[in-house]
Amino acid sequence: MPVHKTLLSRALLMLARTGLALGILLLIATSIEAQSIDDARQDFLRGNFDKVIKTAQKKAEDGDYRGDWRILLVKTLLAVGRYGEARTNALAAVADYAGGIEMRLLARETMLYTGDRKGADRQLNEIKSMIERRGGSFDSEDAPPLGEALLLLGLEPRLVLENCFRRAEKMEPPIRDAFLDAGQLALDKHDFVLAADTYRAALKKFPNDPDLEAGLAAAYRTGDPEEMMKALRAALAVNPHHIQSLLLLADHLIDAEQYGDADEQLSQVLEVNPHHPEALAYRSVLAELRNDPDAAKKFRADALKYWDTNPRIDYLIGEKLAQKYRFVEAAAEQKRALEFDPSYLPARRDLANDMLRLGKDDEGWALAQSVHSQDDYDVTSYNLVTLHDQMAKFRTLTNDHFIVEMSAHEAELYGDRVLDLLGRARETLSRKYGVELTEPTRVEIFPDQKDFAVRTFGMPGNPGYLGVCFGSVITANSPASQMPNPANWEDVLWHEFCHVITLTMTKNRMPRWLSEGISVYEERQANPAWGESMTLEYRDMILTNALTPLGELSGAFLTAHSSESLLFAYYESSLVIDFLVQQYGLDTLKAILLDLRNGTEINHAIAAHTKPLPKLESDFAGFARDKAKNLAPKTDLDTPPHDRENLEYAAWKALHPNDYYLKMEEAEKLLEAKKWAEAKPLLESIVELYHGQRRAENPLWLLAATQRHLNETNAELATLQKFAVQETDFADLYIRLIDLCGQRHDWTNEMNYSQLLLQVNPLITVPYSAIAEAADALGKTTNAIDACRKLLLLDPPDAAQAHYQLARLLHAKGGSEPEAKRHVLQALEDAPRFRDAQRLLLEIDDHHS
Repeated sequence: MPVHKTLLSRALLMLARTGLALGILLLIATSIEAQSIDDARQDFLRGNFDKVIKTAQKKAEDGDYRGDWRILLVKTLLAVGRYGEARTNALAAVADYAGGIEMRLLARETMLYTGDRKGADRQLNEIKSMIERRGGSFDSEDAPPLGEALLLLGLEPRLVLENCFRRAEKMEPPIRDAFLDAGQLALDKHDFVLAADTYRAALKKFPNDPDLEAGLAAAYRTGDPEEMMKALRAALAVNPHHIQSLLLLADHLIDAEQYGDADEQLSQVLEVNPHHPEALAYRSVLAELRNDPDAAKKFRADALKYWDTNPRIDYLIGEKLAQKYRFVEAAAEQKRALEFDPSYLPARRDLANDMLRLGKDDEGWALAQSVHSQDDYDVTSYNLVTLHDQMAKFRTLTNDHFIVEMSAHEAELYGDRVLDLLGRARETLSRKYGVELTEPTRVEIFPDQKDFAVRTFGMPGNPGYLGVCFGSVITANSPASQMPNPANWEDVLWHEFCHVITLTMTKNRMPRWLSEGISVYEERQANPAWGESMTLEYRDMILTNALTPLGELSGAFLTAHSSESLLFAYYESSLVIDFLVQQYGLDTLKAILLDLRNGTEINHAIAAHTKPLPKLESDFAGFARDKAKNLAPKTDLDTPPHDRENLEYAAWKALHPNDYYLKMEEAEKLLEAKKWAEAKPLLESIVELYHGQRRAENPLWLLAATQRHLNETNAELATLQKFAVQETDFADLYIRLIDLCGQRHDWTNEMNYSQLLLQVNPLITVPYSAIAEAADALGKTTNAIDACRKLLLLDPPDAAQAHYQLARLLHAKGGSEPEAKRHVLQALEDAPRFRDAQRLLLEIDDHHS
């Protein structure tokens, strides 16, 4: 339908100037009547729909044709799915109150749900004409429905937000619906911060309102599950059958793979409204995830029974399938939504993301740009368009199997190592799992965590992720985004590429815990120091019954209340894989994955190849407890009481003279006091008990520091070498080992530890300088030249020496005299009196002549 945006914009600006005619033509009613309608509205919020319908109908029968009652009646009939009755009452109300925007919007909605698209368009046209005729002459309570209409007519959402919803929020008294509309607009545009602020402000003015609580829960949905559940509990305490809350809870349970529980929530919705389209759409999703395509088709048809061109149905189905990494099916659903309504921007926005996650970049970026061009408030499309401009500066590295995009600077430094690592992972894991990849894998490495988050999730945030795999596309944070303590990027990419294998093998039909568990397990298979391993914290969690049952393990990733509990979910998942492979063999694991590919539900697939799930879970719990108990079986690992000031602690301490935690506390006090000689024997005794913690918490690191202060260099080196075998991402450890090996002219180990440091941080000068020195000494001139070139990319503190060293190596190798001369001249430019460089320049000139 054509929209005269200019006329409507003028009307909107007139509304802004006149302040929406605040206070004009407000309806005046007796206190008894106001109380009556207020009571009915409260009944509506509490879900007492039958009572509201009876009361409102009686008012109409008694001749009370006030618009408020008719509006409430139609809203209630829509809520319970009595669409035909809603339409009849809406049309009657429009006949009586032709000038009411809210009633006409409701009439439009009833027509959509009764298959009358042309009638719905007529109602919107009437509203448009009404706005153009009346300009700014609207009652104050009309501000929210006026804003809703303007949005439907295509006006700029930010203008509507500020000039309709925000103004109505500030009225005295404020208008509740203005907060609901502003919050919903922010949610629709993925502006979750503004949505949360809006709903919180509303709840201060309208407490115990389930609609507002549910809106707040939706704002927290992607970022804070605990706050989301808190808001949902508040909403359901007021109305146990609150539809919006039950749907959001079902959505969350689907994410957690608690499909049976999600179905129960949807059943409660359908008890209220047997035809609720979103509840039926969610049931279609569940059927799809359970590999029941006939049921999925039926539920989708049921969801579209009354409004057969509703784009939100396929949009919602596609959104949930995408969250399960079913991007091919998700994209198909978004395309179906756009067939119903080509202007439906949420579907186009999600389709853009689906295309990008499928590696179809040209189509994905074009879709994102088209959404942003039409709606510059949509946060996700704005973020994607901005990111596209950033990624245009990336360098692309390719071979037969990979397309790697990363910053040009980082590509020069370690792009070759990325391709090499990915090649090794592909060869190892493809062969192991019998998977043939038919298309290249795209890998995008971001130096800015914000850009990684936008590419991966559509918006900044989610700082706990190092990488994500969508199937044939991997996104990862580079070491630059994690300074000063980056993770081992080779470990991360190995983990993510394992996802490529398992997602391909199962056609993306696998629960999150299984996918993550296999990837962490394969990290440890590639390198025992990689991946999550048993720690004191994990030991305590296992022995205090913190294990999550297999059937609920995917939910542990969503409900983790701390980074430690999230990492434990990864570790427990990998421990399940360890258990399955040890007890039943790798072929059993592969058979389970193939069953998932064919649509078998995970618990059935596992039971079919092992034993009934309750027995398997019991066996696994015993396996995990045994592993925890054997972490340090001869060590007292009891945790001291928190209260150190009472007599109970003194008694506890007397009973635990060799407690690990107490010994570590004592050692740390000695180190703080710089009593190195006293700390050394204590730390040596602790190391004999247990030395499995990470980074600086490991007693081996503390012992090495003590030995360093006592000038026991040989002992320090031996301690650090022992520590290096079990570490994977402790840059300070490798830097110290490089220094010690260089002092001893142990060139081979200096090279080895430099390579380990490059796995952690390839963006600092130390490893390249060390490799250049060691390779030169070992006669590996090509390696030394490569290291010098990369060293110069990092603007080393002694650039003249680096240029000279590269020039000397190039001259010694031969065949690169012009490059050698260029670098020696650069050395002399930085240090004109550099005698060795002067002599080298003469040698080069003599050789060239």
